Amino acid sequence: MFSRRHPFLFFTLILSTIIILGGICLITIFIASTSLISSNIINVSNSNGNVGIIEIKGIITSSKEIIQNIKEFKENDSIKAIVLRVDSPGGGVAPSQEIYREIIKLKKKKKVVASFGAVAASGGYYIASASDSIVANPGTITGSIGVIMEYVNIEDIVKKIRLIPIVIKSGEFKDMGSPVRPLKDKERKIFQNIVNEIHTQFVRDVALGRKIDQRKIAKLADGRIYTGEQALAYNLVDKIGNLSDAIAFAGKLAEIKKDEIKAVYPKKDKMSSIKDLFHSLLKDAYISSTVTDYFRYVIN
Repeated sequence: MFSRRHPFLFFTLILSTIIILGGICLITIFIASTSLISSNIINVSNSNGNVGIIEIKGIITSSKEIIQNIKEFKENDSIKAIVLRVDSPGGGVAPSQEIYREIIKLKKKKKVVASFGAVAASGGYYIASASDSIVANPGTITGSIGVIMEYVNIEDIVKKIRLIPIVIKSGEFKDMGSPVRPLKDKERKIFQNIVNEIHTQFVRDVALGRKIDQRKIAKLADGRIYTGEQALAYNLVDKIGNLSDAIAFAGKLAEIKKDEIKAVYPKKDKMSSIKDLFHSLLKDAYISSTVTDYFRYVIN
């Protein structure tokens, strides 16, 4: 049989077919949903709002758009306070740190309140810890303060399909973490040192943002998750409430009269709308993943 004589080629053909069919399905859904983009996504950015809402949704892979939104509201004199609506399990280390730093700068000029949705963990919590105050739902999943680095070793599969990896490198550790060979002890030590260093940065920044002793945060930073109510007990959040409560609280901090508080979102371009649509369509694909799987440090 072809599948037995050429297992790698057979696997490649099957995988290619799945990808092509999946692409066709997504394109079909996208075309069918085009009308929804124009009719349901509304540009709510205007000069009349005084509390800016910045959404941090899904896996954090880039800081560009979020920082752009932060700067836009920072320079807008009509915006007196900002609410960060966080619904994210985390993501890349560097993007999370970049957003964290930008919020620290923002706080010098305007009040910042973080509002937690379903999940605000790992990198999502990292970012939120820079705000003046955090409002979480009772059942919000948060915490997961820690760093994880992982990859899959496929050495046995490579041997089974009779592939021979050939590596030409400039230094001993250039292929460190290769999935086609075992990890050496000294390589594991290097990786562990990197994870430990980033973890220290994480704990330090959370302690600084929350104004809590670093040793106390370190005890809570073993990677575990907390509910919103548990986080309140540990002083990881400040209040229990929803987005409306967070907006009202931000207005209060900025000394805006209660009946004059008006929330406003950044202006969305077409690409942002498309990304939101695909995020909505594909979000269920992450059901089987753990919260901490998303806070990875990738080395190229």
